[in-house]
Amino acid sequence: MNDPAQTGARAAAGRLVAEYGRQLPADVERALHLRDAPQRPDQYFDPASLGGLIVSIATLAWTVYTDLKPQTPAPAIDVIARAVRVRLDHNSNLNPDQQEHIIDVTVEETVRAGIDAS
Repeated sequence: MNDPAQTGARAAAGRLVAEYGRQLPADVERALHLRDAPQRPDQYFDPASLGGLIVSIATLAWTVYTDLKPQTPAPAIDVIARAVRVRLDHNSNLNPDQQEHIIDVTVEETVRAGIDAS
């Protein structure tokens, strides 16, 4: 089975490329490659680390989705996004609107990837 977090992160990068630059998909690929490395960066934000933030959001979104799935057959995207916002531990130079948008897009794409893979 495809990894919904990987698929969602890639799809989110594709949707966000117009706002954050053509390098974003490559940054996400780099972050995906590094996410299982023994040591990951603790903090994010330089332009390249936006990819890492997206991968972190996608991974957390998929975890929240699978945690909610036994109690709720179809967890709502806004519930998942809210849980991601609460659990996400990062410092960034993003303004709140940018952060909200990135979370919303990434959660939506990750959940869609998981449902499509089922």
